Amino acid sequence: MAERKARVERNTLETQITVEINLDGTGKSSFDTGVPFLEHMMDQIARHGLVDLSINCKGDLHIDDHHTVEDIGITLGQAFKQAVGDKKGIRRYGHAYVPLDEALSRVVIDLSGRPGLQMDVPYTRATVGGFDVDLFEEFFHGFVNHSMVTLHIDNLKGKNTHHQIETVFKAFGRALRVAVEMDERMAGITPSTKGAL
Repeated sequence: MAERKARVERNTLETQITVEINLDGTGKSSFDTGVPFLEHMMDQIARHGLVDLSINCKGDLHIDDHHTVEDIGITLGQAFKQAVGDKKGIRRYGHAYVPLDEALSRVVIDLSGRPGLQMDVPYTRATVGGFDVDLFEEFFHGFVNHSMVTLHIDNLKGKNTHHQIETVFKAFGRALRVAVEMDERMAGITPSTKGAL
């Protein structure tokens, strides 16, 4: 099997980003973004998705976190799309439910080739540790638009905003892990009746 790795750089007047991903990794991660809570969530993707993930970003944090968070989503989406390749032999679909104390989230993903995000997370607070939680929707929009996946995210229960968000990212990592797994019964076959994704 070909290595499913990618390295993508994105440089704008607002952010300079490098993302490296290995879809067949062990969950190793390295982050330098200047946004600690975002890094905590990226670590959930790596550990629960069993992907090796490195993200370095210099962004205009003197303005706010918006450009950094959105552009990391974009660049991660580009790297993911490149790493997954032609999608032959993969499961394509993945889903996961993850609880954390009182919170429970469900994430369902389809590596469809069509970008789409449905996200329903009724946050109980506007910020966590100074981080604007609305930015996570910007992150996921950036990811789906550039990875070309369909993504449904639902926080089903939760009172603690940190728990709500953490269950989303853990479930996202686990759903990704299932979707990119190779299915020996589909070896060499594109998982679509159209014959292309």
